[in-house]
Amino acid sequence: MHLNGSLARAARALVATSATYTADAAGLTRRQLRDFEKGRGSLDEAQLASLRHTLERLGAFFLADGANGRGHGVRLKFSEDKTERVENWEGEGGLAGDDDV
Repeated sequence: MHLNGSLARAARALVATSATYTADAAGLTRRQLRDFEKGRGSLDEAQLASLRHTLERLGAFFLADGANGRGHGVRLKFSEDKTERVENWEGEGGLAGDDDV
Protein backbone atom coordinates (compact mmCIF):
# COMPACT_ATOMS: atom_id res chain seq x y z
CA MET A 1 0.00 0.00 0.00
CA HIS A 2 1.39 3.38 -0.97
CA LEU A 3 1.02 6.15 1.60
CA ASN A 4 0.01 9.45 0.05
CA GLY A 5 -0.60 12.87 1.56
CA SER A 6 -4.37 12.52 1.80
CA LEU A 7 -4.11 9.23 3.69
CA ALA A 8 -1.46 10.64 6.01
CA ARG A 9 -3.63 13.69 6.76
CA ALA A 10 -6.70 11.49 7.34
CA ALA A 11 -4.75 9.13 9.61
CA ARG A 12 -3.40 12.04 11.63
CA ALA A 13 -6.92 13.42 12.06
CA LEU A 14 -8.26 10.01 13.14
CA VAL A 15 -5.62 9.52 15.81
CA ALA A 16 -5.99 13.17 16.89
CA THR A 17 -2.34 14.15 16.86
CA SER A 18 -0.70 17.40 15.85
CA ALA A 19 1.49 17.91 12.81
CA THR A 20 4.35 18.94 15.08
CA TYR A 21 4.17 15.80 17.25
CA THR A 22 3.77 13.49 14.25
CA ALA A 23 6.62 15.09 12.33
CA ASP A 24 8.95 14.93 15.35
CA ALA A 25 8.10 11.28 15.99
CA ALA A 26 8.68 10.41 12.33
CA GLY A 27 11.95 12.34 12.05
CA LEU A 28 10.52 14.99 9.73
CA THR A 29 10.09 18.71 10.00
CA ARG A 30 6.58 20.07 10.43
CA ARG A 31 6.90 21.79 7.06
CA GLN A 32 7.88 18.53 5.32
CA LEU A 33 4.84 16.79 6.78
CA ARG A 34 2.39 19.59 5.97
CA ASP A 35 3.75 19.98 2.42
CA PHE A 36 3.43 16.22 1.88
CA GLU A 37 -0.12 16.19 3.24
CA LYS A 38 -1.09 19.04 0.91
CA GLY A 39 0.53 17.45 -2.15
CA ARG A 40 3.22 20.13 -2.41
CA GLY A 41 6.17 17.92 -1.48
CA SER A 42 7.37 14.37 -1.53
CA LEU A 43 9.12 12.08 0.92
CA ASP A 44 11.69 9.41 0.17
CA GLU A 45 10.99 5.74 0.93
CA ALA A 46 12.65 5.84 4.37
CA GLN A 47 10.67 8.92 5.36
CA LEU A 48 7.41 7.36 4.12
CA ALA A 49 8.13 4.19 6.10
CA SER A 50 8.87 6.22 9.22
CA LEU A 51 5.71 8.30 8.85
CA ARG A 52 3.56 5.21 8.30
CA HIS A 53 5.12 3.45 11.30
CA THR A 54 4.51 6.53 13.46
CA LEU A 55 0.85 6.80 12.43
CA GLU A 56 0.32 3.06 12.97
CA ARG A 57 1.92 3.27 16.41
CA LEU A 58 -0.52 6.09 17.23
CA GLY A 59 -3.48 3.88 16.27
CA ALA A 60 -4.05 4.21 12.51
CA PHE A 61 -4.72 1.11 10.39
CA PHE A 62 -4.16 1.47 6.65
CA LEU A 63 -6.43 -0.44 4.27
CA ALA A 64 -5.09 -1.71 0.96
CA ASP A 65 -6.97 -1.19 -2.29
CA GLY A 66 -9.61 -3.94 -2.26
CA ALA A 67 -10.35 -6.42 -5.03
CA ASN A 68 -14.08 -5.80 -4.57
CA GLY A 69 -13.88 -2.24 -5.88
CA ARG A 70 -13.25 -0.56 -2.56
CA GLY A 71 -10.35 1.84 -2.59
CA HIS A 72 -7.53 2.23 -0.12
CA GLY A 73 -8.16 4.04 3.12
CA VAL A 74 -7.45 4.37 6.81
CA ARG A 75 -9.36 3.58 9.98
CA LEU A 76 -8.64 3.37 13.68
CA LYS A 77 -6.77 0.26 14.79
CA PHE A 78 -8.96 -0.24 17.83
CA SER A 79 -12.67 0.22 18.29
CA GLU A 80 -13.85 2.77 20.84
CA ASP A 81 -15.02 -0.06 23.11
CA LYS A 82 -11.66 -1.85 22.98
CA THR A 83 -9.75 1.40 23.59
CA GLU A 84 -11.93 2.11 26.64
CA ARG A 85 -11.23 -1.39 28.05
CA VAL A 86 -7.46 -0.96 27.58
CA GLU A 87 -7.58 2.42 29.34
CA ASN A 88 -9.52 0.84 32.22
CA TRP A 89 -7.00 -1.99 32.56
CA GLU A 90 -4.16 0.51 32.77
CA GLY A 91 -6.04 2.60 35.32
CA GLU A 92 -6.64 -0.50 37.47
CA GLY A 93 -3.02 -1.64 37.54
CA GLY A 94 -3.36 -3.99 34.57
CA LEU A 95 -0.59 -5.15 32.31
CA ALA A 96 2.55 -3.09 32.66
CA GLY A 97 4.47 -2.07 29.57
CA ASP A 98 4.21 -0.18 26.34
CA ASP A 99 1.06 -0.31 24.30
CA ASP A 100 0.06 0.85 20.84
CA VAL A 101 -2.99 2.86 21.89
